[in-house]
Amino acid sequence: MSMNREQIESVYHTPLLELVFRAAEIHRRFHDPSKVQVSSLISIKTGGCPEDCGYCPQAARYYTDVKVHKLMTVDEVDKLSENAKKGGASRMCLGAAWREVRDNRDFDRVLEMVKTINNKGMEACCTLGMLTEEQAKKLADAGLYAYNHNLDTSEENYSSIISTRTYDDRLKTIANVRKAGITVCSGGIIGMGERTDDRIGMLHTLANLNPPPESVPINALVTVEGTPLENQKPVEIWEMVRMVATARIVIPTAQIRLSAGRLNMSMEGQALCFLAGANSIFAGDKLLTTPNPEYNQDMEMFKILGLKPEEAFSKKPHAEEVPR
Repeated sequence: MSMNREQIESVYHTPLLELVFRAAEIHRRFHDPSKVQVSSLISIKTGGCPEDCGYCPQAARYYTDVKVHKLMTVDEVDKLSENAKKGGASRMCLGAAWREVRDNRDFDRVLEMVKTINNKGMEACCTLGMLTEEQAKKLADAGLYAYNHNLDTSEENYSSIISTRTYDDRLKTIANVRKAGITVCSGGIIGMGERTDDRIGMLHTLANLNPPPESVPINALVTVEGTPLENQKPVEIWEMVRMVATARIVIPTAQIRLSAGRLNMSMEGQALCFLAGANSIFAGDKLLTTPNPEYNQDMEMFKILGLKPEEAFSKKPHAEEVPR
């Protein structure tokens, strides 16, 4: 059974140590606590996006240090994904700064990239903006394992962050991905000036998708000069731990991913997040356009904490509704 908003609110406001303990218990019930899924992310087309997402340095309308780069070649992606696999990544995510996918030669090239990643025995994931049902089917036929399309925040707060698309647009793309039989990766960002209620609202929407996402990235805003959110104060580690633990309890089957902002977290802070139910990370030196810990640094952390990278395709292809 899914949780209503009041139940999620009650979980979120549980005293922190009790919350982490409860989340750790649930984590062990549904996952191997010694394994962490490692993803790598390539920005295959950078900058020049027509959207106005307030957190994003890739929006064409903001003056940031991000340089516009055209779509990568299949060979470039092949080499980068090979390096990521050697570094312990089981999933390769391809991100393009597009508002939406268009049926053209660029999309055909992305389909070839997906096939290339698949041939390496890695899970292929894409985040390309809005997607039609037919385009999702083409990606599925190419072997796409997951599609990332974050909700970012609550429906109530969404228009204060983005005006160039609606919350329903987001939900429709997720529905199209689901119809094509691709697993869903969807989460959000904290630290954008949202209220606690917005964090709870976002988790409520995610938890009540049918089925809920297989992967839920929790991002801490990385402020970038030139964007509307450049002056937001940094997210405290306790906020990340609380968000991870709540997500683990309300979406027990999902992989909860520590995403943007991890570079600013100490190893102790990350350890608390793993204890609270995080079992996925982005590894590698770059997360789209923001810095990220390097592979060797992460593998050293795994060694100290007794963690190991999860093998590709080790999870069931669809999340299941589970009794609580």
